[in-house]
Amino acid sequence: MTSDDPLEPLVDVLVRTTFEVTGVLTRLAATHDLSLTQVRVLGILRDRRGRVTDLAAYLGLDKSTMSGLVDRAERRGLVARDKNPHDRRAVDVYLTPAGAELTRRAYLEVRRELAPLLERLPADDRSRLVGLLETFLGPEPDTDRAP
Repeated sequence: MTSDDPLEPLVDVLVRTTFEVTGVLTRLAATHDLSLTQVRVLGILRDRRGRVTDLAAYLGLDKSTMSGLVDRAERRGLVARDKNPHDRRAVDVYLTPAGAELTRRAYLEVRRELAPLLERLPADDRSRLVGLLETFLGPEPDTDRAP
């Protein structure tokens, strides 16, 4: 693919990176009998609480789909719901101890899978990449920190 578009190489490498990371997450999800979207939800809730509507917006899902995902994770004992401490009308979703433990183990598995790729970069380049990606992604989703 050749073009005069100066963004093409960046778009290409971002898409290839997404495929690589998604492949790791998809294999991880299958290992734990989860969908890729459920893995994403657990990852988001790793260190924070979230409202169903905020989670749905962040993941590009409608509220009813998100509620179904939360219901299934709740039945498995991975998440729970509670009133938002700042707005008693709102309900937050957060990881249970079992969900936090699964998420911790999953993170270690992802890290182990991605390490060979990440270790190709010298430490200074890894630090620079973190900074660039944080700028690229912007602020994290608007959610409350975990209880």
